Amino acid sequence: MSKKVQIKWLKEPEEQDYPAALSYLSLLYDEQTATACVDKLKLASISAFKAKDIFRASGLSLLGISNSHVKKDRQKLHSGDNLSPLLLIRDSVNGKVVIADGYHRLCAVYSYDEDAVIPCKIA
Repeated sequence: MSKKVQIKWLKEPEEQDYPAALSYLSLLYDEQTATACVDKLKLASISAFKAKDIFRASGLSLLGISNSHVKKDRQKLHSGDNLSPLLLIRDSVNGKVVIADGYHRLCAVYSYDEDAVIPCKIA
């Protein structure tokens, strides 16, 4: 079992998270829809959900701790650095939550505590 670490979060997503979200969402949706989603995320207030619930709602698989991005975020956790909240989109047509930005952070946090409460912006 992994050693408990205190997970620290920024109060708001970092500015670079929004272009990253737009890049990913542009693969799933047309440009207008992707841009509208990011605009809604910028205006959304912070919510919080358990790591395990975000995974269940997304339908994604957990990346292992050997993934370089997950490893980097785990190092941030160990160093006591603040992580950026996740950016999530509700895809009601498919009954899923799209992790627009923060998938690797989610995997890193989950590897320590699947019940960890993660701040998110969701639109």
